[in-house]
Amino acid sequence: MTLRLDLLRHGETELGGGLRGSLDDALTEKGWAQMREAVIGKGPWDRLVSSPLQRCARFAEELSAQRDLPVSLDKHLQELHFGAWEGQSAAALMETDAEALGLFWADPYGFTPPQGEPVSDFSARVLAAVIRLHAAHAGERVLLVSHGGVMRLLLAQARSLPREQLLNVEVAHGALFSLIVEADGSLKEVG
Repeated sequence: MTLRLDLLRHGETELGGGLRGSLDDALTEKGWAQMREAVIGKGPWDRLVSSPLQRCARFAEELSAQRDLPVSLDKHLQELHFGAWEGQSAAALMETDAEALGLFWADPYGFTPPQGEPVSDFSARVLAAVIRLHAAHAGERVLLVSHGGVMRLLLAQARSLPREQLLNVEVAHGALFSLIVEADGSLKEVG
């Protein structure tokens, strides 16, 4: 049996763009609006799963109350930890650490930001969490409220993209995508 996994990225955050990673900033009013708009007429879902960071979890809790759905928080579905780059924009990094940023963009699996989480570890963490979701909720439709990096990873897997193209996957604030998760953990994007 398969799991239908819908992916919703958090909206705009108070501290702006850049590499948010493990930083726990809140949504702006625009961010709340982006997420609320994304789910209008969508679903129905059997349950919600969210990153515990407030930019995801507060919306999941609101939607849970509105639609009377169970919600759980899973730390394994948090964003990549960017280490020394947390909170910095790509433009700022281009001025201070351009060579390293270029290496990361060219091959995120081959270069880890200083004091950051290796993308291979991030990938293993997220994919293991998705396999656990399948084992617990096969046959259901689940909305996962998460981050751009988590969604890029899952969409890249579903699209069979080479690992160097991970960061080329476009995921806007409030974007909603749908996947089918098979028992073996394989992913397929659905329209």
